[in-house]
Amino acid sequence: MQTIQELQEQLKAVNDAIYAIMVGGQSYKIGSRSLTRANITELRKIRDDLEARIAANNTSPLLDDCYVAIFDGR
Repeated sequence: MQTIQELQEQLKAVNDAIYAIMVGGQSYKIGSRSLTRANITELRKIRDDLEARIAANNTSPLLDDCYVAIFDGR
């Protein structure tokens, strides 16, 4: 099982990869050399999974991504 620190490091790496694609593009070619980065859709799925795994380790009494609103009176 991975520690929170390992998950956070992986999340940072995935966010860096997503940022590189957003700034530099999915792929490019210089002369006869070409570079294709990871699929941004897959990176986003991995990011969502890592965020969920990190959130699952929180000791919050509420459910993950759950918000409560109280409307009192009118």
